[in-house]
Amino acid sequence: MRAGLDTQRRRHFLDFVQQVPNHLVAGSGDTHTLSLLDEGANHSSAGEGLGNQFLAHIRSTDAIVQVVRAFHDDNVIHVDNTHDPKKDIDVINTELVLADLQTVERRLPKLEKEAKANPKLQPAVAELQAAKATLDAGTPLFADTKWQQPSEWLRKELQLLTLKPILYVFNVDEQTLTDTVKQAELRRVVAPNQAIFICAKLESELEGLDENDATELLESYGVKESGLVQLIHAAYHTLGLQSYLTAGPKEVRAWTIKQGATAPEAAGVIHTDFERGFIAAQVIDYNDLIAAGSEMAAKAAGKVATVGKDYIMQPNDIVEFRFNVSK
Repeated sequence: MRAGLDTQRRRHFLDFVQQVPNHLVAGSGDTHTLSLLDEGANHSSAGEGLGNQFLAHIRSTDAIVQVVRAFHDDNVIHVDNTHDPKKDIDVINTELVLADLQTVERRLPKLEKEAKANPKLQPAVAELQAAKATLDAGTPLFADTKWQQPSEWLRKELQLLTLKPILYVFNVDEQTLTDTVKQAELRRVVAPNQAIFICAKLESELEGLDENDATELLESYGVKESGLVQLIHAAYHTLGLQSYLTAGPKEVRAWTIKQGATAPEAAGVIHTDFERGFIAAQVIDYNDLIAAGSEMAAKAAGKVATVGKDYIMQPNDIVEFRFNVSK
């Protein structure tokens, strides 16, 4: 799935631009992909383990989302007739560890041979040997603190699955949606990784509802956001992303950037000329604009700022870039 921005901010923002733009455009910029894992759903044709084709697919993704059943319902059959969230997580993690171990064991002998002729490769050999030791112990690399900052070579060239950021989505019943004690118990199972809680039954009921009816239904369940919106926000956080807004007479657009991006880097997502010829940017916080009621009122209240090249973009920024590219 692609990580995109929810439309609520953009829809509210329509009230502050000339009339109504022709259309909204969801988060643009670099594409970041997530793979969804569900114990029992991605087994090979032989019925054992994650299929090689599926593993090859998720190696190219930026992060992994593991969907975990955390509800009891006799009418919904589990793959092994029992349901234990921790066990299901362990099964998937074991498959990922075995896949990574196979990759490391295939690459390590070649690298050791190359290092004999090129001593500069010794650090890579040592790192790969250490990774093998962790995997041999049955431990995913993401579960060991010493692998929080692996080398760029190890992360990109080998595309090890257990080095990818992982987000856990617990599929729960209606009661658990507001049961903070049960949620804390499930969070401890996957800590320090991020976890969110959604109810598939509620999500199916939300399909096709307009915004007002959806809000009313969510409130009846005691939650503020749909599971899809929660997943989008969590995916942004897991991938280290954020977005900012731009507006014109024809459209309102959300642009996806890395957290910590400077104003020129953010401008470059729109077009490289914007970054190359960056002069300044006019910035207003989305919440300040909504509170002020109009752009004019926000300016009068001193909420609109002109920023330079060193400005670090914030998640709620609405931006107008000024640039000049000499021929």
